[in-house]
Amino acid sequence: MWRRCFSSSSSSATATSALKDKKWDALVIGGGHNGLTSAAYLARAGLSVAVLERRHVIGGAAVTEELIPSFKFSRCSYLQSLLRPSIIRELELRRHGLKLLKRSPSSFTPCLDGRYLLLGPDKDLNHSEISKFSKQDADAYPRDFMDLLLSPASKVLNNWFETDVLKATLATDAVIGTTGSVHTPGSGYVLLHHVMGETDGDRGIWSYVEGGMGSVSLAISNAAKEAGAHIVTSAEVSQLLVEDSGAVNGVLLADGTPVRSSVVLSNATPYKTYMDLVPRDVLPDDFIRAIKYSDYSSATTKINLAVDKLPQFQCCKIGHPDAGPQHVGTIHIGSESMEEIHSACQDSANGIPSRRPVIEMTIPSVLDKTISPPGKHVINLFIQYTPYNPSDGSWGDPAYRESFAQKCFTLIDEYAPAFSSSVIGYDMLTPPDLEREIGLTGGNVFHGAMGLDSLFLMRPVKGWSNYRTPLQGLYLCGSGAHPGGGVMGAPGRNAAQLVLQDVNKS
Repeated sequence: MWRRCFSSSSSSATATSALKDKKWDALVIGGGHNGLTSAAYLARAGLSVAVLERRHVIGGAAVTEELIPSFKFSRCSYLQSLLRPSIIRELELRRHGLKLLKRSPSSFTPCLDGRYLLLGPDKDLNHSEISKFSKQDADAYPRDFMDLLLSPASKVLNNWFETDVLKATLATDAVIGTTGSVHTPGSGYVLLHHVMGETDGDRGIWSYVEGGMGSVSLAISNAAKEAGAHIVTSAEVSQLLVEDSGAVNGVLLADGTPVRSSVVLSNATPYKTYMDLVPRDVLPDDFIRAIKYSDYSSATTKINLAVDKLPQFQCCKIGHPDAGPQHVGTIHIGSESMEEIHSACQDSANGIPSRRPVIEMTIPSVLDKTISPPGKHVINLFIQYTPYNPSDGSWGDPAYRESFAQKCFTLIDEYAPAFSSSVIGYDMLTPPDLEREIGLTGGNVFHGAMGLDSLFLMRPVKGWSNYRTPLQGLYLCGSGAHPGGGVMGAPGRNAAQLVLQDVNKS
């Protein structure tokens, strides 16, 4: 497929050969946003740093790719809210090109009975919209989310509200990126994780990024390179080099090039880092067992579409083709009740893709005019639930893949007739595709499940939550470390600060 990618990093043979000509103060495996964040902080502290990215483009899951001519897709992650304000400020990301586009309203849920629910940062709008369904719920809506920490999302939402569509709209954030149901204990934490972010000081507000999510990674890489970091693409790491003493001494690239450093930070998943990159018989058996049996399951599929017109939702009764408030935020399709979401989850638990998938649709081109031709649009579909190994077919079968994509488009047609006919082309990433293309073990977008047994002091495994590893000089800096997934940057920043402490001690 024709494609253009957005990266300003070097990948020439000259750049690769330059890697082996010196011993680096630190190496970063993987040029995802967390790895780039680590590199930026380390380089700003005066360390010589090289980032080694396997793909031809930096960004990991926060990447922009032009998969269809003139349409730029945020291929994996597609919204921004969790990137820590301290990182935006300290790395001067706005000066390096980061531009956030706030969404108001931020959520639209159409109903097949002709009603709809809009939600966003405007408290008066929220009260008015929820009142269409329940005055009691409208008064109860501004709640303290701390109740969610340990409970199933359904229990808390049932305690708070009576309106099915309101509960379902909020519940999708409790299961996004997971294999769990709204009834799963701890699903409330995933919701809490998704509402703790902000955009320009507005709490809980998710934004688009001008130029797509690759612009986040590009801004961080610009800050890193300005500080002196060396970023190389098409530089796959095949193994860590470990001395007899048990200390890291660099990495070996897939082409056989050794790159030396006594400090290595891995932005890869914990499974990839410890099971594939670390030589055998180096790590303790109990540690390996804990990593091996961690939960990397996924039920997520991402479809990126180019369309020739905006979807027209029946419930809005609007005939003109221009963008309205219903097109600005996240559009919840097939999520009118928590039982619908649970039923979709049960299909996947039984080994088949959901018969009525839960779909989060976003249309970033409504606010970002840089990513599609005039009059045409980019649409992201974040879809659940799709098992990694379906029992009724294979994601390797083109006909099976096409059948599932059409099932999703047909479901959208129920709410926005003729949506299917607007599709110019699409790119689909199922769990095995996410694993192969982006390096996400099991296709899990969080680098590992965010259940109660894999958070805080337990992330990635008990006893190793502080970014250090059993190997001297090896650190984990990706989403598999505390505090977890999302385009947050916190694991990258925290790991870099720890490295600087350790380097200054030695």
